[in-house]
Amino acid sequence: MENFSVLIAHYNNFEYFKDCYNSLLDQTFKDFEVVIVDDFSTDDSFEKVRKLTENDPRFRLYQNDHNRGVGYTKKRCVALAEGKICGFVDPDDALEKDAIEVSLRNHDESNVAAYSSFFLCNDQLQPQKRFPHSRAVKNGHKKFFNIFLEANHFFTFKKDAYLKTEGINETLTSAVDQDLYLKLYEVGTFKYINKPLYLYRLHDNGVSQDTSKKIKLNGNWHQVIIDTAKRRKISKLYGDDIGTITDLPNFLKVKQNNIVSKILRKFS
Repeated sequence: MENFSVLIAHYNNFEYFKDCYNSLLDQTFKDFEVVIVDDFSTDDSFEKVRKLTENDPRFRLYQNDHNRGVGYTKKRCVALAEGKICGFVDPDDALEKDAIEVSLRNHDESNVAAYSSFFLCNDQLQPQKRFPHSRAVKNGHKKFFNIFLEANHFFTFKKDAYLKTEGINETLTSAVDQDLYLKLYEVGTFKYINKPLYLYRLHDNGVSQDTSKKIKLNGNWHQVIIDTAKRRKISKLYGDDIGTITDLPNFLKVKQNNIVSKILRKFS
């Protein structure tokens, strides 16, 4: 068994994937596998990925029998992983050279996941600034919904902890990482690494730049919060019945962004 599994859900993304691939080859820690599941790409990127990776036995490439969506594809990535610890990397992003090494150093018996700060990058993957909301979160807080994306990339987790959850919701077309983080949060503690280990590429086809994708993302995020509340047996938030709230992400952002909440977040 490999010590670490890098998980990549790929779809029509070969040109950007080359940067991701090179960042994996440059890792200071070498004992890892890379599980790539292609979601039935409609261009020739699957074959290009195969040719690029075929001479490195650490890379294992699979393809869905038809386009299944990112939720199904990421869930399949985890199922195929053989590493004790896993971490997703999107094919249009990349890792800092010591990302896996530093992440592994921050895993012990006390935590189920470790996550770092990350850089927001331009289309050429050049860092522009550090993501401002990354921070250590308070563990065991029933109403933690990661609404400000405090826990984010580079997020690594123990597979045996994942197996204690119901797994990624395969019907989601976005907000899949949020779904994963909140489920893992319920089975153990998180550890924050105050160092950028991940390069997040901003580009025209990304969720943050595409209005239609943003609408779908918000809808999926709303569903993730509903599902999380059901698992935690929460029926009301700030005095309102959850079923009457039509936009939970924005509702929680407003409620948790008052002065008292900001102070509590700062010192939690």
